Amino acid sequence: MKEEKLNFGADVSRLLDIVAHALYSNREVFLRELISNASDACDRLRYEAVTKPDLIKDDPVFKIRVFKDTTDRTVTVLDNGIGMDRGELIEHLGTIAKSGTAAMMEKIGDTKEGQDRLSLIGQFGVGFYASFMVAKKVTVISRKAGGKQTWLWESDGKTGFTVREAKGKEEKQLMGERGTAVILHVTDEGSDFLIDQKLKHVIETYSDHISFPIFMNMEQEDNEKPVNSVTALWMRPKESVTEEQHIDFFRHIGYGVDVPLMTSHWRAEGKIEYTALLYTPTMRPFDLYDPGRKHAVRLYVKRVFITDDCKGLMYPWLRFLRGVIDSEDLPLNISREMLQHNPVIDKIRNGVAKRVLSDLAKLSEKDPIAYAAFWGQFGSALKEGLYDAFEHREALLKVVRFYSTHKDNELTSFADYVSRMKEGQDRIFYLSGENLNTLKNSPQLEGFKARGLEVLFFTDTIDDFWLQTVLDYDGKPFQSVTKGNIDLDRFETDKKEEKKNEKEEKIDENLGRLKRIITETLAEEIGEVRFSSRLTDSAVCLVAGENEVDLRMERVLRIHQKYESNAKRVLEINPGHALIKRLAKLAEKNETDAGLSDAAWLLLDQARIIQGEPIPDPASFARRMSQFMERGLAA
Repeated sequence: MKEEKLNFGADVSRLLDIVAHALYSNREVFLRELISNASDACDRLRYEAVTKPDLIKDDPVFKIRVFKDTTDRTVTVLDNGIGMDRGELIEHLGTIAKSGTAAMMEKIGDTKEGQDRLSLIGQFGVGFYASFMVAKKVTVISRKAGGKQTWLWESDGKTGFTVREAKGKEEKQLMGERGTAVILHVTDEGSDFLIDQKLKHVIETYSDHISFPIFMNMEQEDNEKPVNSVTALWMRPKESVTEEQHIDFFRHIGYGVDVPLMTSHWRAEGKIEYTALLYTPTMRPFDLYDPGRKHAVRLYVKRVFITDDCKGLMYPWLRFLRGVIDSEDLPLNISREMLQHNPVIDKIRNGVAKRVLSDLAKLSEKDPIAYAAFWGQFGSALKEGLYDAFEHREALLKVVRFYSTHKDNELTSFADYVSRMKEGQDRIFYLSGENLNTLKNSPQLEGFKARGLEVLFFTDTIDDFWLQTVLDYDGKPFQSVTKGNIDLDRFETDKKEEKKNEKEEKIDENLGRLKRIITETLAEEIGEVRFSSRLTDSAVCLVAGENEVDLRMERVLRIHQKYESNAKRVLEINPGHALIKRLAKLAEKNETDAGLSDAAWLLLDQARIIQGEPIPDPASFARRMSQFMERGLAA
């Protein structure tokens, strides 16, 4: 048959320009696309051969070859798959995104037997046209398995394409009596793909786990070895993968030197199907707290590498995971560049989160020491999910851990905290701040410790944010010990003598006078002065009002969002403290004593220092402190 010149389908020239210059940001993907198409052709023939074994009797071993010719400046991708006849060349290569996969899947129907289900990627679609990213002309030579004629398709990607019967020399470029050869005539800009090391690197990066061997020589040689691994580690039965293999693979994909702390390997079946092999590192990745919050899980489609930056594939709070997700449902075509809008990705993301959280819960029960190590590295990232993943909040609340006043340097869960709550306690008490040791010495804790009430320590900035959306655990509200007027007197103190003394202690008129003086003196700075049940050893402390922003949250907002609060703090004073008693006696003798006014300011500045806040007027503080020291020495 004579050469026939045909035009592309409607608007194909424009689409070709988009594909070649805008669709893909990385030129290397053209080889990934061609190899995946070759793999698909082998898959199709393997399926056909189940009922028509004669189709592969001449060569039953499927393979792919990729090689370059520096003289002719060509790169060839060769397979011995099902091949195409003239009509299929025109249909598949003359129309953008034309694929035989959907039709074949309809023919297969709802067959569920694992061996009988065909694994298809999609015949030549948009991916094929990525060839024009590096080629000024593409030649396709193909013979349909069982057919007698070989056909040649050729195009420059701009002016249409030609189809004709291949000649003798052209036919010999095929791998036997069937299959396809895609020959790229490389542009000057694509010259790096004429280097074997470059081709090998691309194959290892993007197609290492294609289920057919990929060779880098034109013809079969003795003892030739494929470039790819052929068998995907994640597709093997879980029991057959050794710990050493997991470590090697983890280091390969994670670029690390540590070993995985936890391995999650499973296959999801149902409405969507995918296989996941995910590792939790032992050491924190250097970019864990990068503002971009990007994950590093690789997405494959039917063993073909797609990307390691698929937005939406993983929740940001699971960005520490390393590994692979291999989908059976996603198309290997143009939509892969817009994967974040695919509903399949959403389902995979949710399924992965459920499984990983379940595995973490099991690890926490089985090996608390290992889980404590995990929490120290990744706990703050995981807690981000409490803020932005409502659908997984219940599971997250089971695996989060905190230090508390129960046991020093020992993490505890919400469930364990609730199990230790005192009779009559209906709230979960917590204290938030930047430094754990500072929090342990906080004066606001004194009354809780004296009564044996456990307080959790929240030391990450994210804690103050998720607390705005998670109001309770198991029906028990969270209560900051630095906010509001907490009634601690209904709980008995562990120190019986102190409790007895507290009952005998009366807030007499002198203490009332002192409170009034402090209130009047600090009226511009403090919203309220009140006697404290929080304090046992310290003289004063600051707390937030019942309906105001908590102290730590206010500080965080002030730093990150330039927050300016008009709310005034509450200054609590300890009526049983020796200093307060002494000042009360001074108030009895002379309410107008200037020393009492200075004392009020010193008490406020003391409370600020304890809270870790700067003193607004250091000079006045130093002057008042000097005067008090002089009086004390004079006495």
